[in-house]
Amino acid sequence: MSASKSLLCLATNNAHKVEELQQMLGDRFEVKTMNEAGCYDDIEETGTTFEENSKLKAVYIFDKFGFDTIADDSGLEVEALNNEPGVYSARYAGEHGNHRKNIEKLLANLQGKENRRARFRTVITFMSGGQTHTFEGVVNGRITEEQRGTGGFGYDPVFIPEGYGETFAEMPAETKNKISHRGLAVQQLLAFIKK
Repeated sequence: MSASKSLLCLATNNAHKVEELQQMLGDRFEVKTMNEAGCYDDIEETGTTFEENSKLKAVYIFDKFGFDTIADDSGLEVEALNNEPGVYSARYAGEHGNHRKNIEKLLANLQGKENRRARFRTVITFMSGGQTHTFEGVVNGRITEEQRGTGGFGYDPVFIPEGYGETFAEMPAETKNKISHRGLAVQQLLAFIKK
């Protein structure tokens, strides 16, 4: 691919996700959200894996609008809860995107459990020229007893990555973006694009 600035649609309208991805992608691309690209459809995540959900969003936008597209599906997998919430991370407590309720349910389900090991997983699908390419990022860590920090979003206030003493929500964005599941997947994506 050429180094010139190309148009890229992010298959999301989640402002936090867009901001994070734009920081990571830098100024190589003219990035549009789904709404900015003219897509107001609610793409249902009917897949049972992060890979399936990520791919169906990317393919949908590429097929309908013709934009090169990045779609991701991410979630938290907690060992003691049989890898819940997993693909249902955003709607764990029932209502899509209610971070507070999702965290409350997670902490309640972990009460009395010694094993608090968890991992964040992201699968990114890059759809370009009719070809799909997937990249996975995983970061291992543990779940805290209570929420800490005000940064980030989602489960960030209760997740401490391995080798660190603070939650994602307590870290500066630059640090989190370097080591996070999404950051790791985006690094692979950028390495692929630079080829």
